[in-house]
Amino acid sequence: MQKSIFTYLLLISFFVTTAQEVHKRTLKLMGSRFDITVIANTQDEATNYIDLAVAEMTRIEKLISSWDKKSQTSLINQNAGIQAVKVDTELFQLIERSIYISKLTNGAFDISYASMDRIWKFDGSMTKIPSAEAIQQSVAKVGYKNIILNKTDQTVFLKQKGMKIGFGAIGKGYAADKAKKLLQSHNVQAGIINASGDLNTWGTEINGKNFKIAIKNPLNKNKVFTMIPIKEQAIVTSGNYEKQVKFNGKRYTHIIDPRTGYPSSGIVSVSVLASSAELADALATSIFVIGKDVGIDMINQLQNIECIIVDDTGKIHYSSNIKIE
Repeated sequence: MQKSIFTYLLLISFFVTTAQEVHKRTLKLMGSRFDITVIANTQDEATNYIDLAVAEMTRIEKLISSWDKKSQTSLINQNAGIQAVKVDTELFQLIERSIYISKLTNGAFDISYASMDRIWKFDGSMTKIPSAEAIQQSVAKVGYKNIILNKTDQTVFLKQKGMKIGFGAIGKGYAADKAKKLLQSHNVQAGIINASGDLNTWGTEINGKNFKIAIKNPLNKNKVFTMIPIKEQAIVTSGNYEKQVKFNGKRYTHIIDPRTGYPSSGIVSVSVLASSAELADALATSIFVIGKDVGIDMINQLQNIECIIVDDTGKIHYSSNIKIE
């Protein structure tokens, strides 16, 4: 999912206090922009902390990458329909949590989406909707129920040959969570890990106030419509308005329902607040697929999770218990 870099982040007064205490580095990781911000006593101390975070996220990328043919994720995919693959506890548990979210969302979130044939084109080359037969065939090998986990042996088996798993919808969020946890273990008092829209925070601003995140309407980019105070929370804002096609007056976007093969419609932006960026990322993806009404109803039933949805008319919808300013 493409993250909306301009949509969501305005960190109020975090950078207007003592410059020597706040340190930020921007770099490219996992194919995307990452911004790592920490509070430290010296530049050398901050450099060390940020280097630790970068090393941790680089380690995670090597574990979950489907591009690296030697990664455990690639080994799982290469052995689809052949044999189970023993993996590290960390990867096993990540897949386990992914399947849980698949069950929660009735398959709207599914890491086996990587099996999907890419028949929808959003580069301007597509002149008509793919046939119903082609669409059905495109998701023939998708299905989280065919990811078989053996907890005793700690193995993963994809039942169908040609199946693949991928962590594009949660990988950056997971990396942000792990980097945060590592820095907290080194007594870094406050910081922000922004993994290309998957943002996790801890601590407060230097003045003791909570961080505030500004949310912009992607259909009116010059206007902030709400401010959200957050503490020890993650927020993920995702948008699908840059990659789209329109046929017969209906707009189709690049976020595909892994159950049906049809693109999502009706929503242009979703922001989810949760305890982890991994969870917020997965739920944001799911809401695009299941739609505004079902999405808000789902979030309202989950504890300590909130969302903001912007539909394709520009109307803004909030979950029940969200705190805004």
